[in-house]
Amino acid sequence: MPEKKHTISVLVANQFGVLARVSGMFSARGYNISSLCVGETEDPTVSRMTVTVQGDDSVLAQIIQQLNKLVDVIRVEDLTSRSFVERELVMIRVAAGNKKRSEVLEVAGIFRGKVVDLDSDTMTVEVTGAHGKVQAFLEMMRPFGIVELVRTGEIAISRGADSASPSGDQA
Repeated sequence: MPEKKHTISVLVANQFGVLARVSGMFSARGYNISSLCVGETEDPTVSRMTVTVQGDDSVLAQIIQQLNKLVDVIRVEDLTSRSFVERELVMIRVAAGNKKRSEVLEVAGIFRGKVVDLDSDTMTVEVTGAHGKVQAFLEMMRPFGIVELVRTGEIAISRGADSASPSGDQA
């Protein structure tokens, strides 16, 4: 079976060392993390990790099994198999002297980007969207000269009735 991208939502206890234990589990078993985002949920004692990995279904099953063995893990969900919304944030600083500014602004506008910083030689633009949108924006910015780039990685949440609260009850 071919490798595909899997988006996994992991609810964990919001405690010191949990991120190290979860990421350590991946590295100890030779699984590469494509993207990892962590943040507090509506319950300050619980954090949500959104992890994207490449692999076939058997690799995914092993990852989920291993995550469920960790003490601080509350719940693991493979969002790939359900309806979900994903977003990523990118901030990019591009070379944009006076002659290029209007062109950069035009491209940023197409992607609903927002200029968040400006100096005499560069512009910093922020874009939020699905992974494909972010990739397309970056490709359009390359000809201007990327000075610096930072991205969050993907975050994801189930749609509608597929969502569940940390306790496992339907929201």
